[in-house]
Amino acid sequence: MATPSACNEANPGQIAKAVLMPGDPLRAKYVAEHYLENPVCFNSVRNMLGYTGDYKGKQISVMGHGMGVPSIGLYTYELYQFYGVESIIRIGSAGGIGEDVRVRDVVIAMGASTNSHFADQYRFPGQLCATASWPLLRDAVAAAERLGVRADVGQVFTADQFYNDNPDAGAMYRQFGILALEMETAGLYWTAQRLGKQALSILTISDHIFTGEALSAQERQDSFHEMMEIALETAWKSV
Repeated sequence: MATPSACNEANPGQIAKAVLMPGDPLRAKYVAEHYLENPVCFNSVRNMLGYTGDYKGKQISVMGHGMGVPSIGLYTYELYQFYGVESIIRIGSAGGIGEDVRVRDVVIAMGASTNSHFADQYRFPGQLCATASWPLLRDAVAAAERLGVRADVGQVFTADQFYNDNPDAGAMYRQFGILALEMETAGLYWTAQRLGKQALSILTISDHIFTGEALSAQERQDSFHEMMEIALETAWKSV
């Protein structure tokens, strides 16, 4: 059977209505193997691994989205448009900006400021605010409280570059109350808004812009349990 995507070999019906999306496909594999019952791999094209399994009696999928707004924009658009997905929750890493944010803290992104021009395609007559879906945001905060996890809720900054040549950027982000710096959330939120779907970004602080504290690549891949559990509980409720 022909699939509707050149980047996803799944057939219609193989992907759940709610999808968790880490940037790293190996983190998707980790979530599937450690949290889902009877996970089945539905995609390995470009090694962007995707799985569907059961979580507390409901089908949930998990799939990598790669790095940067163009990559998450491609994969999420196809999941929403071609595979009938209703809710996508990004589970990713971020650099701490906020004064009270520490490494390993969880940040739930209410909105995303950005320097990306991804939204120019919509020809929106103004500046289109990239915001989370309220039902997912509400349920994620409630899940964090039930799990006893301290989660900071606020604005993040989605950057189009990893290495910023402007040494004053971090201080300016902090002045405007930005909690964390990452590279995908605005693209996810805009795509969901345009298509009338649900989206949320839940992040774990992997390093801090000002203190220099950082987790190793292996720790980023295999840890972040609190973020994963909050996302799973939120996805479960959305299905």
